[in-house]
Amino acid sequence: MFKYILSGALVLSLSGGALPAFGSDDVVEEVISTATRSATDPADYAGAVAVVSGKDLAFGNATHFSETAVRLAGVNFARNNGQEYLASIRSPILTGAGACGAFLMAQDGIALRSSGFCNVNELFEAFTEQAARIEVTKGPGSALYGSNALHGIINVISPAADRKEDRLSLEGGAHDFLRMSLSVGTVGARHGIRAQATVTHDGGFREQSGYDQQKISLRHDYKGEVWEVASQLMATNLDQETAGYIKGFEAYKDRDVAQSNPNPEAYRRAKSLRYWSRFSTEISSGIRWQATPYVRVLDMAFLMHFLPGQPVEENRQTGVGLQNGLYFNEGDDLEIITGADVEYTRGSLRQFQEKATTGSAFLQATIPAGRQYDYTVDSLMAAAFLQARWQLTPKLQMQGGVRLEHMRYDYTNKMLAGRTDEAGNVCGFGGCRYSRPESRRDDFTGVSPKLGLIYTFSADHSGYLTLGQGFRAPQATELYRLQRAQQVADLGNVSLTNIEVGLRGRAGRLRYDISAYAMKKSNYIFRDADYFNVDSGRSDHIGSDVLLDWQVSDQLSLRTNISLARHRYAFDYMTGGVNLRRRDVDSAPRHYGGVQVKWTPVDFLTAELEWVHMGSYYLDPENAHDYAGHDYVNLRAEATVTDNYRVFFRIMNLTNVTYAERADFTSFTAERYFPGKPRSLYVGLKAVF
Repeated sequence: MFKYILSGALVLSLSGGALPAFGSDDVVEEVISTATRSATDPADYAGAVAVVSGKDLAFGNATHFSETAVRLAGVNFARNNGQEYLASIRSPILTGAGACGAFLMAQDGIALRSSGFCNVNELFEAFTEQAARIEVTKGPGSALYGSNALHGIINVISPAADRKEDRLSLEGGAHDFLRMSLSVGTVGARHGIRAQATVTHDGGFREQSGYDQQKISLRHDYKGEVWEVASQLMATNLDQETAGYIKGFEAYKDRDVAQSNPNPEAYRRAKSLRYWSRFSTEISSGIRWQATPYVRVLDMAFLMHFLPGQPVEENRQTGVGLQNGLYFNEGDDLEIITGADVEYTRGSLRQFQEKATTGSAFLQATIPAGRQYDYTVDSLMAAAFLQARWQLTPKLQMQGGVRLEHMRYDYTNKMLAGRTDEAGNVCGFGGCRYSRPESRRDDFTGVSPKLGLIYTFSADHSGYLTLGQGFRAPQATELYRLQRAQQVADLGNVSLTNIEVGLRGRAGRLRYDISAYAMKKSNYIFRDADYFNVDSGRSDHIGSDVLLDWQVSDQLSLRTNISLARHRYAFDYMTGGVNLRRRDVDSAPRHYGGVQVKWTPVDFLTAELEWVHMGSYYLDPENAHDYAGHDYVNLRAEATVTDNYRVFFRIMNLTNVTYAERADFTSFTAERYFPGKPRSLYVGLKAVF
């Protein structure tokens, strides 16, 4: 399919050169679309939002989203191996089903996965490599987003097919890294078509690791007198050989150990296909209707090398949905958005183990080979929302919204219920580890209100105050993938209440965006000492995000982002003889950030030196073990050779620091780590034609 789509788009681009473009080559001012599903000024959003422009994305040439995240205050992505990661937005680094359920990952405003079927690594299915921009909304999302928009939203915005500009990028680097990106398109009086493809091979810096990944998209835009229609078809494929944790205190400091792979048998295979069309028309004076139907088909399999017995998980989902909204009085003093969303998804999960479990007699007896879970879940989500923006005075603006959302899961167990093996045999030591509940139906209803004020001190300075609440329904795996004696997971919605104040603006050559927040999370889901999934967790989160961007001169700029936070348990729970209340949540650094110094000594050359800082953090809930943190430096440069060609290079980890991308501790393994990459050089060529 790849070659046919690409060839067809190339023919169209070559044949369309004589047609006038409906787009413009003028520089477009920064806009965001996450808050309203249509282009708005970031200054009109009562909350914290960060934008990585397409220009910055192109200059950074990130091989993993974590390399982009270090430029964003309050955002921390711990790279595991290959394209895998664990995410944090104003939160600890979260693990398990709650790790993906706490964040909404989207492309063009549509969640990458259904809210009940998230995957912790799902962002690798977004087309970040050729995005027009990436928007990060911090804290609970607007009324237009429901379950999973808890700690924040990452929304990858695709480029519109509104201009005739074809681009090619070729890149090679350390550890057999190769990447080709191509974007070709054509525009006419009312139509535009753009095809994009990125093909990547990474040999991996660790033994028997690496990945091959392909992403393609086809975009069509139409602007008529009555209707505007944008449509996109996107497919991705990942074939990854995964390297597991290295074990032992500060094992990452030994370069030979850091490059080893204790799990050469581990892998991840993931395919995705997505399609959406966005229709917009003015149905009467001052009223615009926008509707976006979409389809997603996903397939993933991976070896769970981190579990005893190393079972394989296969998960699939097929979903269809519709985002529907009416926009009243856009641009007037009182704007209103109201609408309804609906989505149906059929998901399935199968976990099976090919070989007998090794290790202690207990593990061998309680984790038999064969199928361990096999179920399907039909989910139906329906939601209604109302959001308004009211310009009370020339300086004061009020925003508010509320969303009511209902989620239904219809779960069908395709195996024997209970904690037996596949054939119904009872395991020793009281029963098998994995427990399968009877087929059942579960319903969850959540309300997410939000209220904000924006005060404009002057044309260049403003402040905001926001109070909001987000929620997420339990994930299917939290409800139906049980362990030990648990037969029913009686779980409710996780909720997060947020209050936030912020200042942003520009003073001469200095741009600033400073915010402070306090959040309380209730009913968060965790696995207790009896291995039951329970929802009695509570935590407090308080912190500040700072962005300063100083254009020192026409040739020199300095940009820094600082994250200061404290994430603590707020409930009584004894583990290891320690009460967790008021202790730091594990994997929650109190400070991290970065600085980028960009220098353009001559018009054709730009260089950037980047410092990345990660503070220390605890590895366990008892706060008995910690990681000391790290600092490293990256260097990037790009030079224009001719009007059509540019060359670039980057050196990641310039001083070859030994560090851990992620540090962890378990009672079975003690300290374990995903090591950071050693110094790595990448070079490439970009062409515009």
